[in-house]
Order: sequence, then structure tokens, then C-alpha cells
Amino acid sequence: MNSLPTRQIASRRLMRLGVILFILGLLTGLAIPMLTNPRMGLSSHLEGVMNGMFLLVLGLIWNKLRLSRMTMQITFWLVIYGTYINWATILAAAVWGAGNSMMPIAGMGHQGSSLQEGIINFGLVSLTLAILPTCVIVWWGLRGSDDPPAELTSPVEGND
Repeated sequence: MNSLPTRQIASRRLMRLGVILFILGLLTGLAIPMLTNPRMGLSSHLEGVMNGMFLLVLGLIWNKLRLSRMTMQITFWLVIYGTYINWATILAAAVWGAGNSMMPIAGMGHQGSSLQEGIINFGLVSLTLAILPTCVIVWWGLRGSDDPPAELTSPVEGND
């Protein structure tokens, strides 16, 4: 039986999932020359690496968040969904040679079938709806200070 508090378990899971996503991003980088749209593959590589780092950093600060248990659980699953779907959606676009409708710079004119473009659009919109609230919740959870209030500290006395 694991005796670690729930927040510590979630923190460790975020860090582990961050390392996994970071590795997936690195492996995606190796596959770039083999993809239908290498420029989109580069974007997927960068998303995997950056989102992996985001999960690692979030895992490191997880225990400092001042949030309810339910908010912590919702935030945990939102960030996992958002970061992994970000990498996977853009990788799918790179493999299919699709995504021009939502990502014209990385898409470089590559247009997929209606189904492929629909999947990519859903992935991009849904990850945005997961990551933006996550960032706001984390920002809110970092409110306040660990320092004691000013009235509880003694003033510094001078040599007057």
C-alpha cells in the first residue's frame, strides 16, 4: 500500500508523464524526414518536448497549489489530455499531410480529407479548451504568499 499523500502521487505522475511525453517528442524529431509534411512533424516534435517540460514543471509545483481536491483532480486530467492531444493531433497532421485549415504556416498547403481535417480541428479546439483553463487554475492556485503577514513579523530596528 502506498503511504504517500494524494498530492505527492499526482505530482510524481505528472513528472513521469512529462518525461514520457518529452521522449515521445524526441522520437518524433527522429521521424521528421519520413513524414508527409516534415514542417508539421517539426511542430509535433516541439510540442512533445515543450509539453513534456510543462508537465515536469507542473509536477514540481503541484504541492504548492492552493486548490480543492476536486479542482486538483480536474486540473490533473485537463493538463494530461491537453498536452498529449496537442502532440498527437499535430503528429497526425504531419503523417496525413493535413492541417492546413487550422495551421496554415506548418500546414504548408497540405490539406487532408474532410475526416482528417475534422479530427485535427477537434483535437486543436479541445486541447485549447483544456490547456487555457488549466493555466488559469494553476495561476489561481499559486495565489497568496508563504511569508507570514507583515503584522506578525518584527520590524527591523535601526541604530538611531
